[in-house]
Amino acid sequence: QVQLVESGGGLVQAGGSLRLSCAASGSIFSIRAMGWYRQAPGNQRELVATITNTGSANYADSVLGRFTISRENAKNTVYLQMNSLKPEDTAVYYCNAEIHYTSAYYRPHWGPGTQVTVSS
Repeated sequence: QVQLVESGGGLVQAGGSLRLSCAASGSIFSIRAMGWYRQAPGNQRELVATITNTGSANYADSVLGRFTISRENAKNTVYLQMNSLKPEDTAVYYCNAEIHYTSAYYRPHWGPGTQVTVSS
């Protein structure tokens, strides 16, 4: 059983910073892509940032230059450093990981989500 556990959400004023963490545990052969998505009330879940196991990162235009995604492969952990936060960044943030059970079989897993609230 694979589990993703997120931490680091909370309430912050506009212009502030938060750092999210997500650790994967369980029967893991390897993890290819990891990423963060978010969903605000009334909106669809959207991509925030992803990172491959070789460190190649991709960002949504709305967070480019403010957020930084990174990972520690040895710890099966992905981070999201969020700076210059805006009220429109308020959402539930979800961790996603492409978990490989064997070299050929994999499936995506989601964390339960962590709330980020940015006050104006």
